[in-house]
Amino acid sequence: MYISETKIRVRYAETDQMNVVYHGNYAQYFEVGRVESIRQLGLSYKDVEAMGVIMPVIEWTAKFIRPAHYDDLLTVRTTLKELPQGHRIEFIQEIYNEEGRLLTAGKVLLYFLRAGTMEKATMPEHMTDKLKSYFS
Repeated sequence: MYISETKIRVRYAETDQMNVVYHGNYAQYFEVGRVESIRQLGLSYKDVEAMGVIMPVIEWTAKFIRPAHYDDLLTVRTTLKELPQGHRIEFIQEIYNEEGRLLTAGKVLLYFLRAGTMEKATMPEHMTDKLKSYFS
């Protein structure tokens, strides 16, 4: 299992009149978590794209348990429970506040596609090599 954590500070513009993070911002928080989890492996989305593979989001779900507020320091926990096989990769994501209380939980399903043709592809070998040690 591969787990990474990323910190995000809630900005004022991300909140509504009730001082609560607007629900649409959680998609961006999840994205930051995914991008940084790949970066923590020593790769970037840009590197993956340079390998000729893109990763569009196919499905995104979120359950909002507790609100986040302006200036909260959030922890986005991003987990890969399985080494991706085939053309799919599923990230399990959770957002916690500074007290360690779960605020939001969800998952994001992405496909590996060849950039030029949009045909299904597999995870780039270099990315597979970086992840293998977490699943042995």
